[in-house]
Amino acid sequence: MAKRKKLAVKWTKTAQKQFYLVLDYWVERNKSTTFSEKLTEIVWDKMDFISRNPLASKAAKHPDTRISSLGHYSIIYKFVKNEIIIMAFWDNRQDPKKLYKLLGGK
Repeated sequence: MAKRKKLAVKWTKTAQKQFYLVLDYWVERNKSTTFSEKLTEIVWDKMDFISRNPLASKAAKHPDTRISSLGHYSIIYKFVKNEIIIMAFWDNRQDPKKLYKLLGGK
């Protein structure tokens, strides 16, 4: 079976900041980088999957947006002109109204 073409993945500054804050939180909480390294590997594997299968994740209520779940976290992204734009790295235990507002809702 032929491999699917891998699309470019770009992270917004907001998504990058959210991801790094999560990693920093776990380093501080556990006094170790082990979990943060494991989480980073999981996220990169998910990014590889999304870049090859951009429509496989669940469509979100926000227009042209999809959500890929990673347990307690979600990757919110848009598939635009043959590239993936990561809009948010979201901790699912937060108030979803904050995410809606972050994505441009009122």
